[in-house]
Amino acid sequence: MKSSHFSHWATQAVTLKASLSRHPRRIMAGIGALLLGTGVTAFGIAPLAPDAADLPVRQVVEALGTGTAAAPVAILSASTTPWVLYRSDTTRSDDTLQSLLQRLGVNDSAAVAKLRTDANIRHVVGRSGRLVHVEANERQELQRLTARWANSDGKTFQRLVVEATADGLKSRLETGTLAASARLGSGVIRSSLFAASDAAGIPDSVAIQLAEMFSSDIDFRRDLRQGDRFTVVYESLEADGEPLTVGRVLSAEFVNDGRAYDAVWFEAPGHRGGYYNFAGESARRFYLSSPLEFSRVSSGYGMRFHPVTGQHKAHLGVDYAAPTGTPVRTVGDGTVEFAGVQGGYGNVIYVRHRNNQVTVYAHLSRIFVHKGQRVDQGERIGAVGSTGVSTGPHLHFEFRDNGQHRDPLVIARQSEAIRLPAELRPSFDAVAQQQRITLEAAASLQQASAQ
Repeated sequence: MKSSHFSHWATQAVTLKASLSRHPRRIMAGIGALLLGTGVTAFGIAPLAPDAADLPVRQVVEALGTGTAAAPVAILSASTTPWVLYRSDTTRSDDTLQSLLQRLGVNDSAAVAKLRTDANIRHVVGRSGRLVHVEANERQELQRLTARWANSDGKTFQRLVVEATADGLKSRLETGTLAASARLGSGVIRSSLFAASDAAGIPDSVAIQLAEMFSSDIDFRRDLRQGDRFTVVYESLEADGEPLTVGRVLSAEFVNDGRAYDAVWFEAPGHRGGYYNFAGESARRFYLSSPLEFSRVSSGYGMRFHPVTGQHKAHLGVDYAAPTGTPVRTVGDGTVEFAGVQGGYGNVIYVRHRNNQVTVYAHLSRIFVHKGQRVDQGERIGAVGSTGVSTGPHLHFEFRDNGQHRDPLVIARQSEAIRLPAELRPSFDAVAQQQRITLEAAASLQQASAQ
């Protein structure tokens, strides 16, 4: 049975081959019409030519002419066009001028000798975190070096330029204005605020501002829950199109334990800027929740085991563990009542506020204010240390109300909010509406990326 089928298909193949040789166009047109009419999308045709493996193999060797003898010379001369090597890297604190240039692909001893005594280059060498761009020729000689960094005013930047001239390498220092652009970010709390901001690629300074903005409503040391989320719009400050640093948070929303809190920055001419919720209620209260920007409470208010005396004793303040030199700020507007050395407090500052209320900042390593000086909320007045009776670097902070010690964390939460002046409400509403739209766009991006 199989043999008869094989003979049948063999006969059909011979007939098809003979017909194809006599009427090739008619046969192929018929096959095409059949395929189009039946909707077949993939098919195969057995090869009618001999198998390539059975064909004889022949090696052909043929010399190629170059045309003219001058052609190779022309090609070589065309490739001698000067080229430039561009490299970028970030400076390190242990950099020398030579090690920095070598890491950037520059091997130029003459440039090192020339720039080693240049006063301008000292703004880069030995300073960490500054982005440097270089241009070098094919001999790895320095042609141009550019570095930029932000000034402390948050508005301007410095630009160092080193260029090769006919008289050798010349340097100059220029000042430019930072350009601000808005950046959007969002994150979800898994363990801590900083871990969430790191995972979302959001700078630490933005996370610190978030903690400050919502500190009156959320205790970021105790109230955070897994699954809490935040959305933020902040300034990116750029120099010549290159991001250098981060500016102020413009608006944010934080959902803590199912409850949403929002804030937007608003500043009017002649008025102090601050954060308000979208209803126009100020997020700023008369007292900040902490004299440090963001730190760990190492010892709370109340009874405790004293680390020095070894006795149970009432702790009439709050201790904040922080490295020596960490900035300390006043929690409210007031006047410095005392600034100096006092017994077990070591270096200490007393600030008197309204309604006969006083705050105390002890164990400081440095003091930046003097008696009688007026200070504003958030102003830097000293630095964390371990002076007086102390087992390590920390800030001891007290709040006294008419001479009575009170829990500073409770006082901060209970203090009154600073109100938005009524005449500024129309201007605020316009800013708030725009920031609300931007935050909604950031939230939509977060949802889309999550899906």
